[in-house]
Amino acid sequence: MRIWDLPPSLLCRNHLLGEHRELHAIWSVLTQGKKGYARHPETLRWLGHLKALFLRHELLVSEMEKRGYHHSSPLEKRLATGRSAQNSYIDTPLKQRKLLRAKGCQCRI
Repeated sequence: MRIWDLPPSLLCRNHLLGEHRELHAIWSVLTQGKKGYARHPETLRWLGHLKALFLRHELLVSEMEKRGYHHSSPLEKRLATGRSAQNSYIDTPLKQRKLLRAKGCQCRI
């Protein structure tokens, strides 16, 4: 489970769509009290940052649409509370670039 802290334009198809799915999972845990992944470090770092998570979703959707994907799972904007920026990392953006580069995928790193 990961929300990247890199521009979505850098992500390959698999990482872009995978992050979108995982973001929705985290959103559900934080806004609906779902139990799955509630204690996962990636979920915990978004506590109090729903506005930032919402904005990340908007960036992902924009990139998906640029690539010709149809998006039909909007988030409820009224739930986007808290901080609008995320500056807490599990891995720094530099480390995230290294992790993606090592995967050998089509990410533009």
